[in-house]
Amino acid sequence: MEPSEKMKAYWQANIRLLITCLVIWFVVSFGFGILLVDLLNHLHLGGYPLGFWFAQQGSIYTFIAIIFFYTWKMNRIDIEFDVHER
Repeated sequence: MEPSEKMKAYWQANIRLLITCLVIWFVVSFGFGILLVDLLNHLHLGGYPLGFWFAQQGSIYTFIAIIFFYTWKMNRIDIEFDVHER
């Protein structure tokens, strides 16, 4: 693979990962915490309505999980395209 093609593929993988993480974050924080809150409030988690839980805690936990996932996956992409720190 030519260096310019390799870098293009690297950035495509990077952008694809970033978009995936942002979509998950948006769905959990805006979708579950705002749009679907009334529907989710019929279910309970730890004694609290699920919609309330997502709005207050779930979106934060999801965001932290996304940070760890992004770091892990980005390190793998860096190694795959040989742009990792040595």
